[in-house]
Amino acid sequence: MKAIIQRVTNATVTVGEEQISSIGRGLCILLGISVEDTKRDADYIVRKILNMRLFEDENGRPWNKSVMDKEFEVLCVSQFTLQYILKGNKPDFHLAMPAELAQPFYDSILENMKSTYKPELIKDGKFGAHMQVQIQNDGPVTIELSSPAALTDPKQMSKQEKQQQRKEKTRSKASSESSREKSTPRSRQDPNASSGAEGDVSSEREP
Repeated sequence: MKAIIQRVTNATVTVGEEQISSIGRGLCILLGISVEDTKRDADYIVRKILNMRLFEDENGRPWNKSVMDKEFEVLCVSQFTLQYILKGNKPDFHLAMPAELAQPFYDSILENMKSTYKPELIKDGKFGAHMQVQIQNDGPVTIELSSPAALTDPKQMSKQEKQQQRKEKTRSKASSESSREKSTPRSRQDPNASSGAEGDVSSEREP
């Protein structure tokens, strides 16, 4: 699954002459669903959209608050053209999930967002319609996001995603070791006692 996340001051969706959705400050999401996407991909994308820190905090520090922290709106628009490959100069969209399957899948993503956040702050376009999407990009800030499950070749995984996976494994290991240490106290004179400074644990500590 692919998503283009844009920080906006306002965004609207119009079909024909009718404006069907409008938001103020928040995020405009273009979402492309592939034939191989599963609930795992959807859960990852929803979690990242709602928790990605793209806004300033109350002290004006950038990249410190999420859309949920700020209680801003989210406008989500289905965008199958994100699932393209080029054949010469012509885009091919056979990797996109067929419309009859994509619509209920897309609807479930919206329901996931609403149940995780505030339903009244989640807006969307009109699935399958020819839409005019107008945005005022704030920054500009535009983030391209892909779900890890869609990357079947490990070589395609971003360096950042690999680092995140290592952090999660390291933290899990550290937590497990800490629990064992609490249940079996060591003497101060024990030469084998770990200082916590070796291996990957020290490199993953938060400043």
